[in-house]
Amino acid sequence: MISTFSFPTKILFGPGAVERLPGEMDQRGMRKPLLVTDAGLARTAVFTRVHKLAPDAVVFTQVDPNPTEQNVLDGAELYVSEGCDSVIGLGGGSPLDAAKAIRLKVTHPLPLADYDDLVDGWKRISPDLPPFVAIATTAGTGSEVGRSSVITIEKTNRKTVIFSPYLIPSVAINDAELTLDLPAGVTAGTGMDAYTHNVEAYLAKGYHPLCDAIALEGARLASENLPRVMANPRDVEARGNMLMSSMMGAIAFQKGLGATHSLAHPLSSEFGMHHGTANAVLLPYVLEFNHGAAKERMITLARQAGVPDIIDRTKELNRLCRIQPRLRDYGIPESSLGMLAGKAIEDGCHLSNPRPCTEEDLLHLYRQAW
Repeated sequence: MISTFSFPTKILFGPGAVERLPGEMDQRGMRKPLLVTDAGLARTAVFTRVHKLAPDAVVFTQVDPNPTEQNVLDGAELYVSEGCDSVIGLGGGSPLDAAKAIRLKVTHPLPLADYDDLVDGWKRISPDLPPFVAIATTAGTGSEVGRSSVITIEKTNRKTVIFSPYLIPSVAINDAELTLDLPAGVTAGTGMDAYTHNVEAYLAKGYHPLCDAIALEGARLASENLPRVMANPRDVEARGNMLMSSMMGAIAFQKGLGATHSLAHPLSSEFGMHHGTANAVLLPYVLEFNHGAAKERMITLARQAGVPDIIDRTKELNRLCRIQPRLRDYGIPESSLGMLAGKAIEDGCHLSNPRPCTEEDLLHLYRQAW
């Protein structure tokens, strides 16, 4: 059963949905797309399946686990030199975010730093972007339906959010069959990323009942289905539910995120820690920090998920996912925590945290998690 949704973009959802790719390309006049993925995925049967559906695509695989400005520039250069007319992104958040930024760069000449959301870069982004099909292979960032791309800019070595409604892909394809063979660690980290997006979006400051409703259901889906996927990786129904939770998180966090993400971003840019895993480690401490400012919303999250306490459930999910509980478990040196706090306070995500954060607060959270 394949359903077609149009919120916020056209979404093809269901096992086998990827087979619709040629038709979607024809509708958009995509004759020679740049197929953006990463080197690891390019060696898998998933990539082979997609490439057969788009045999004239020019393949670009130079995408780091935390995509960089150089990745984007290299991809844009290949796009232009090969005469490409469109983009296909295949993978998790890293290839999809890189694909979005490449798509932006081929028609927007300014340095990527000028499109930083913190300096109102969205005002410089216009709608003249080539067609873009996003195909998710992980249930984590929901980048296939998101309005933003997160790229590490060379000048600052800071994860930079580039945001615009024009960055939303032309069509998203979410096919649970493409996620069945994900390694357990990737399933765990990306799954907790989806869970964190929904939880933080619901708790974020601001009035957005639409996003709140989506985030509540997205958090429930992740809480119920991530343990199922960890127990049985080939549970297609649970995999599909995690893809839905991932998309719902990305739709919901247009409202905002929170301190967890401000803390997690420097861990990736400085030490290469997987973003979803960093979120998973940090989220329980941030929830405890926020408890007094968001008590009623935490009660609602727990009630929606059918659990007594959302903080305890978060810790339980980490245990079920076999995620080590401390930053030291991932090689983060204690001596770096002050530097990391300095970078975290520069990250805009904490501005929508339900409890205001100082640099000292963020340092204390790092120390708790270390």
